[in-house]
Amino acid sequence: MSDHHTYKKIEIIGSSRNSTDEAINNALAEASKSVRNMEWFEVVDTRGHIENGRVGHYQVTLKIGFKVSDS
Repeated sequence: MSDHHTYKKIEIIGSSRNSTDEAINNALAEASKSVRNMEWFEVVDTRGHIENGRVGHYQVTLKIGFKVSDS
């Protein structure tokens, strides 16, 4: 076992018609299909799409940190 770890960050955007929390969870669920060893996330931006004067979608930009394999 190594006495150090190496990490990498990626940026993704999740969306939801219901809430920012659901947008975060949607993004993490999709990322987990192809990214291994995810360990943390940072919300770096929150915005939305407007439809007919109301929120159509919540959009959340995340940075996801994951451990590089075998580090």
